[in-house]
Amino acid sequence: MQQPDSQHSAEEPPKLSQTDQAKVDGFLERGVNSVERKPFRPLRLIFLLMAVVAGFSLLSQGIAQWAGIY
Repeated sequence: MQQPDSQHSAEEPPKLSQTDQAKVDGFLERGVNSVERKPFRPLRLIFLLMAVVAGFSLLSQGIAQWAGIY
């Protein structure tokens, strides 16, 4: 498999016409796509999930003791 050469890619014509590119740019600038978002933080999500699971575990233990099962 051949890798594209950087010289050839600079000489290629654009894949979209100017009107089509303008439509794409317009779509990307409106609605959901125009909202700036905070960066995704996976560690924060993991700690949140751990806290929720621990909370539900403690809640279930408390309910079991209150009901006299445990």
